Amino acid sequence: MSANDAPRAQQPSATYDSAFLKACRREPVPHTPVWFMRQAGRSLPEYRKVREGIGMLESCMRPELVTEITLQPVRRHGVDAAIYFSDIVVPLKAIGVDLDIKPGVGPVVERPIRTRADLAQLRDLTPEDVSYVTEAIGLLTRELGSTPLIGFAGAPFTLASYLVEGGPSRTYENAKAMMYGDPELWADLLDRLADITAAFLKVQIEAGASAVQLFDSWAGALAPVDYRRSVLPASAKVFEAVAGYGVPRIHFGVGTGELLGLMGEAGADVVGVDWRVPLDEAVRRVGPGKALQGNLDPTVLFAGTEAVEAKTREVLDSAAGLEGHVFNLGHGVMPSTDPDALTRLVEYVHTRTTR
Repeated sequence: MSANDAPRAQQPSATYDSAFLKACRREPVPHTPVWFMRQAGRSLPEYRKVREGIGMLESCMRPELVTEITLQPVRRHGVDAAIYFSDIVVPLKAIGVDLDIKPGVGPVVERPIRTRADLAQLRDLTPEDVSYVTEAIGLLTRELGSTPLIGFAGAPFTLASYLVEGGPSRTYENAKAMMYGDPELWADLLDRLADITAAFLKVQIEAGASAVQLFDSWAGALAPVDYRRSVLPASAKVFEAVAGYGVPRIHFGVGTGELLGLMGEAGADVVGVDWRVPLDEAVRRVGPGKALQGNLDPTVLFAGTEAVEAKTREVLDSAAGLEGHVFNLGHGVMPSTDPDALTRLVEYVHTRTTR
């Protein structure tokens, strides 16, 4: 089946009754499941060893290397789900956008999109463009067995921000200038990115991913009225495109406390919450019918075991009334985090929440 065809519902698999997928479906769980954003690599010495001398984008295109990196935190920490090792700009690179990931900087785009003519850089994504993803996920699902694999993609707004700015930004002045000053071009850009993103997620699901997460990392830079008008339609298009597969869809952004209800409205089954909003307040903002994911402050892991456990109890207590809760950090693992602190955290959450 082509990634551009209508999706089919996914049948139950070895991962269907996992704690992670049950929590995403808001079903009773044996314990609160745990996984970490940026768990595949970042703080692990074994990650740094296998990636030594290999650029980020090249690493994402080597199926055996992707498999090894994705499995490392599952082996070490005993997390309840693996997240596919990749980067949000991989589908853009795959369709020919001239970009690179510069160490210490992030994605840098050679020719930023500023005019309608620049949209020609963005052709449709086909499964053949990312055959290495299909191969890697096939290898991973055989190794993971009953542990779910989470696929992911960058949301249209965050991808657009990189493409228009030409790289990372703190103010998004070029992206916002297009959004406010040329709303038709902005809408066409996000719509095209929604199609690319949906195609990339479909490839991952069809290869065997048990869930998918849409990272709208920079959506917190927006006011709710702008998000609703200029961003939500594209994100909703992505979620709708993969709805028929029956896999949980997670939506996450940073600094999105004022947007949580709208992010849920976009169509996710699970809404990720950063550390700024307690989960009992987040559920009020998101509304019924959604599981929540989060939300320990990543910096707490530097404070020692007693402090980590105290702050973790706060998160678990605030999640006590939720129908579905996936424990996670409120953002990604920081590179200098002690890996043993993550292992202890997983064990603590499992032990404290065993039903």
